[in-house]
Amino acid sequence: MEKVCILSCESYDYELVEKKIFECLDSIENIKPKVRTGSKVLVKANLLKKNSPDDAVTTHPTVVEAIVRYFQQLGCKVIVGDSPGGPFNEKSLMAVYKATGMFDVQKRTGCELNFDTSFVEVKNDEAKMLKNMKIVKVFDEVDFVVSAAKLKTHAMMTYTGAIKNLYGTIPGVTKAEYHFKMNNIENFANAIVDICEYVKPDLSIIDGIEGMEGDGPSSGDKRFVGLIFASENPYALDTVASKIIGIDPLSIPILRAVKERNIFSVDINDIEFLGLKPQDIDIKQFKLPVSANVNFVGGRVPKFMENWILNNFRPRPVFDHNICVSCGICAQNCPPKAIDMSKGKPEVDLKRCIRCFCCHELCPKKAIDIKKHVIHERIFNRK
Repeated sequence: MEKVCILSCESYDYELVEKKIFECLDSIENIKPKVRTGSKVLVKANLLKKNSPDDAVTTHPTVVEAIVRYFQQLGCKVIVGDSPGGPFNEKSLMAVYKATGMFDVQKRTGCELNFDTSFVEVKNDEAKMLKNMKIVKVFDEVDFVVSAAKLKTHAMMTYTGAIKNLYGTIPGVTKAEYHFKMNNIENFANAIVDICEYVKPDLSIIDGIEGMEGDGPSSGDKRFVGLIFASENPYALDTVASKIIGIDPLSIPILRAVKERNIFSVDINDIEFLGLKPQDIDIKQFKLPVSANVNFVGGRVPKFMENWILNNFRPRPVFDHNICVSCGICAQNCPPKAIDMSKGKPEVDLKRCIRCFCCHELCPKKAIDIKKHVIHERIFNRK
C-alpha cells in the first residue's frame, strides 16, 4: 500500500515550513536509506515563468529551501532546477531563478542552481507515446530526484501536481514540439505519464500552503489551502491532492491514463495516510478551470459527430488587446504556430489552435482569457 503524508501548514514562515517538511519527510521511512553522504539530489521545482512567490504560480522558495536543507543535513549535494516555459538558456534561467526566489535560496543554503541546458536523448521502450525523448541532462546525472510541485488547476489538464511537474524535465522548445505532436489531450496525458515513468522521481512533494484555483496554472486565483503533501509515489500523491480539493481524480486525463495503464489504481482506498487523513480536511468549492468540462458531448453522440462538435465548440483563447503589450511570448511559444503578430497584436487561427493554452499559461500580463462557446456555456451554466 502506497503512503502519503499530509500536514497542515498555516503560513510560509520559514521556521514553520522547515519543521513541517522535516516532519513529513522523516515519516517516509525509505528516504534516508536511498541517499548517503555525497549523493546528488535534484529538487525539480515548478518554476513555470518569472513570477513572484506571492503569485502562487511557482513552488514557494521557503518550501524549496526546507527541502534543500533536509537533504543537506543528510550530507547530500543539492541542485535546484527546472526547464521553464519559453527560452531555455542561462540568461532566461537566471531571470526565472531571481524572480521566483530560487537565487535567494541558493545564497542562503549554498545549494547549486542548474544552468546546464544540454540534453540527452533517451529510449523509453515501455512508453506509449514517447519511446524516444529528450531529457535535460542533469536529470540523468543525479542520484535522487525530488518533484517539488505546486498545487494548481490547469487549463488543459484540469489539475497539475507531482506528475505534470515533470514536464519540466523536457528541454526548452522541445516541450512545444511534444505539445504539437500529442495535440490530443489523452495522447498528451500519456506522454506526461511516459516522462514520469522514465524519470521515476524518488520523492514527490506538493506545496499546497497557497495553491491556485480557476484558470491555472498561471492566470487563476490564489487560494489558501494550508497543506503540505509528500509521497514516494507521485500517482498516489496526485490522487490524494486532487481529491482533497474536490476534483474527481479520474476526471484528470493524466490520472485516468495512469489507471488505464495499470500503473496505479488511482483509488484513495489503496493509500495509507501519514499525518492528516482526507476526512480531517475540508476544502470547499475549489474553482475548476473554464475548460474542465471540455468534452461535454462524450458518449452522448456518435464518435464522428463528437469529433466535429468538439473541433467547433471547444473553449478558446481570447486576447485582451487593451492589456496586451505585444511582447510576442504567446506566438513564440505556440506549438502549432497558430498565433499571428503581423498586425502588432496577437490574432489566433482557431482552426490551427490545439487548445493546449500555452499562450494563456505563459502570458506575463494575464492578457489571455479562456472562453467557452455559447453552447458549452448554456450546457454547464458557467463562465
